Amino acid sequence: MTTPVSNARDTRIDVLRALALLTIFVDHVPGTIFENVTYKNFGFSDAAEAFVLISGISVALAYGTKFKPGGRLLPTLKMWRRAGVLYVTHIVITMVVIALFCAAAVFAHRPEMLTMINIEPLMKNTPQVLLGIVTLGHQLGYNNILPVYAALLLAAPAFILLISCRPVLALTLSGLLWLVAGIWQIAPPNYPEPGLWFLNPLSWQFLFNIGVAGMLHVKRGGSIPVNRWLVGAAGIYVVGAAIWVHSPLWGQITWFNLPIVIGGFDKTFLSLPRLMHILSVSYLIVALPAVSNIFRARPDNPLAILGKRSLPVFIAGTLLAMAAQALKLINPGGIAYDTLLIAAGIAMQFALALYLEWLAGLNPTRTTPVREEPARAVFGARPAPARMGGY
Repeated sequence: MTTPVSNARDTRIDVLRALALLTIFVDHVPGTIFENVTYKNFGFSDAAEAFVLISGISVALAYGTKFKPGGRLLPTLKMWRRAGVLYVTHIVITMVVIALFCAAAVFAHRPEMLTMINIEPLMKNTPQVLLGIVTLGHQLGYNNILPVYAALLLAAPAFILLISCRPVLALTLSGLLWLVAGIWQIAPPNYPEPGLWFLNPLSWQFLFNIGVAGMLHVKRGGSIPVNRWLVGAAGIYVVGAAIWVHSPLWGQITWFNLPIVIGGFDKTFLSLPRLMHILSVSYLIVALPAVSNIFRARPDNPLAILGKRSLPVFIAGTLLAMAAQALKLINPGGIAYDTLLIAAGIAMQFALALYLEWLAGLNPTRTTPVREEPARAVFGARPAPARMGGY
């Protein structure tokens, strides 16, 4: 029996995206007590992996069904335009963060602030570093996600085209690229400083493409198989990882002299244990309706709205996190101070999301329903009956 297609937006992806964004904000203010209770403390992966996987799913939802013979140019241009928006956003954020730390150094009389988060090379070698910023060869600390996301969007049309014809081949090639990049340490170089991008798009494309492929499979009538042995294995792995990161086993660069991408926990090249962890967590959410439904919310739920307005919220969260970092460096404070910084930052992000949603509601004719019924198939359970304008 076919489930009727609904125009209602499935909010679980929005809620998960919102939780990832808020977690990134907390993690980007190091030294607070709240950093010790975020997702990264309970396994090998962190909010960055969740964000990239959800981004892949979102790209498939937004462009997947539009990418058909004779109509591929427009979605391709839209993806590239979005990549351009992300690039410009990254440059603006970078310059604002530099100005913020310069202001803290000047007005708080803390010149050491100009040695933080990779700003020092700019002070010593300004022309070359400015060129590096524009070409993405020089990235500030805690400001590395948008460049890799923009790079993934540039390549997304080619992958969507390949997966439309040969999905197994597409994922195989994506996995081989991940493996080769990890074994031979291939990544975009930094400039003018030595080193590589902190988040290597040649590695992270595999996770992104898994999200794209999974959602495209579902949108075309497929389903994510629920197997009790896989559920059990994923559960054991997730629990084992939570124990591992709090044991003496944690901290070793690699195990059994294997390449870091296979036996280590490197974030730059998305090592296998990190990749398996985020996929195991995601599979448990997909396979267990009781877990999936935890993230179901009404469309007017603040978390759903925050996830829906992800880019402006991400921008605000990044700038607020950098401001909180500066304040934390100037005055370390204590639990009450940490609580004020984190609570104020989170409240401002919610306020921005709710304001943008209210603003959009002033012109409802511009808002069209989003057909995301396939997302329900991914998460397993059907929505609850409609109530009072939502579900």
